[in-house]
Amino acid sequence: MVIIVLIVGAGLFFAPALVKPRWPWAVTPFNARFLGGFYTAEMVVMAALLFWNRWSPGRLVLVMAFIFTVIVSVASFSNLGYFNFERKAPWLWFLVYLASVAVSGLFLWWARARPSAKGVTLSPAWRGYMPVESVILGLYGVGLLLFPLTFSSVWPWPVDAFHAQVYSAIFLAGAGGIYLVWRSAPREELLVLGLAQFLLGLLAILGLVITDAAMHRIDWTATGTLCWLAFFGWIGISGAFKLYAACRYFSSQSAS
Repeated sequence: MVIIVLIVGAGLFFAPALVKPRWPWAVTPFNARFLGGFYTAEMVVMAALLFWNRWSPGRLVLVMAFIFTVIVSVASFSNLGYFNFERKAPWLWFLVYLASVAVSGLFLWWARARPSAKGVTLSPAWRGYMPVESVILGLYGVGLLLFPLTFSSVWPWPVDAFHAQVYSAIFLAGAGGIYLVWRSAPREELLVLGLAQFLLGLLAILGLVITDAAMHRIDWTATGTLCWLAFFGWIGISGAFKLYAACRYFSSQSAS
């Protein structure tokens, strides 16, 4: 059922006109494409988990999924007015997310004493950079969650409190994942984390460009828009460098 949600969510990016009427709540074009970009990135991460199908990168995916689903569930219960419970979609939304919280939480609890896979030795630059990256994403995520209208005011399109709180889960899950990989960096987890960040940054910006090509609502010279583009550009570039580092580690392992 989680896979179905991811596929439908990804449809918000590739076929928003088809998926929006079936989404659990009403979404504007810009919110739809942004959510679709995130679910597309998440679907690729889940595919990587199915490919490796072992504790690494399963540990990373489960931790990030648990953080994300808990926060989105809390945000959803705090904004029940957005849901029309005469439709099936909201019921399925809460069912899937609460089940995801329970399943990922149980797996993490059962494996709490299990050590992580053997990690690579991160360079001093990565060791210094990743905690800073985690703190920045974490603080912004907390800001969106607790002060949604203030921290979303720089976004290129209007974002209401509910969507800002949902988006906070993306940044907090990313912060948790980065911290986890910083503590112990198995090659697979570094690769999956880099892939997730690269796709999130790329699809967020690409979705904004595609949507505005039809809507013509974005002021591309506004300070807020430029800051938003720089922020997601940074996330994407950071992910690309992690992908490069992971590929180098894989290459060095193969050579040896």
